[in-house]
Amino acid sequence: MLPYPQIDPVALAIGPLKIHWYGLMYLIGIGGAWWLASRRLNRFDPTWTKEKLSDMVFWMSMGVIVGGRLGYVLFYDLNAYLANPTLIFEVWKGGMSFHGGFIGVMLAALWFGKKNDKSFFQLMDFVAPMVPIGLGAGRIGNFINAELWGKATDVPWAMVFPTDPAQLARHPSQLYQFALEGVALFAILWLFSRKPRPTMAVSGMFALFYGIFRFIVEFVRVPDAQLGYLAWNWLTMGQVLCLPMIVGGLFLIWLAYRRAPAAPAAAV
Repeated sequence: MLPYPQIDPVALAIGPLKIHWYGLMYLIGIGGAWWLASRRLNRFDPTWTKEKLSDMVFWMSMGVIVGGRLGYVLFYDLNAYLANPTLIFEVWKGGMSFHGGFIGVMLAALWFGKKNDKSFFQLMDFVAPMVPIGLGAGRIGNFINAELWGKATDVPWAMVFPTDPAQLARHPSQLYQFALEGVALFAILWLFSRKPRPTMAVSGMFALFYGIFRFIVEFVRVPDAQLGYLAWNWLTMGQVLCLPMIVGGLFLIWLAYRRAPAAPAAAV
């Protein structure tokens, strides 16, 4: 068994002001994606300015934050937030939904694309390889918060989390998700997008592999207490939300190669 590192969730406290690691992880994810996007910008569209890229990053970041929070409220704990709506603003305690953030980014891409003469999938293909940076950073934030831990296990790398009332050795499922949704997904998408791909193919790869990775980890992750398992004592809300992503990703890849010629490579 490995010892949990006992990292203080508060990175910096200045009087009553507290800066949490969880919030800093969002800044790292957005900043890292912004930096990589700026490196790929000329290959995506040489006419785009850094100011236009900044606008796109801003609106998509708003989609991640607002959509992620509202998605958690709607998908995972609606009754609690209806009873106390002010909880919605306590984002430093966690409670963000990837699937809600994903919907928020898609809506932002639709709106921003129409204003800038880009199709929805042109923008999504450009953005998709950078998203795993934020996903990986977010999972590190979950680990520091000692939340979203896994099931009890006797594997050598199990950990006892301070937030676990039972104090059992558990799978560090946050680190599994960091490795899969962050590192592995970034490598797959970055390498795939280095060569010319038809429009929709990169978006399809993102949806497919995120869905697969998340579906797998859900088998060892403890479901949200207020929901539990939805069926068969193993199906979770996360898996239900990932199934359309897996099917949709496969369909987009098939459609991309069936309909469209290869687009110029967007990688560095």
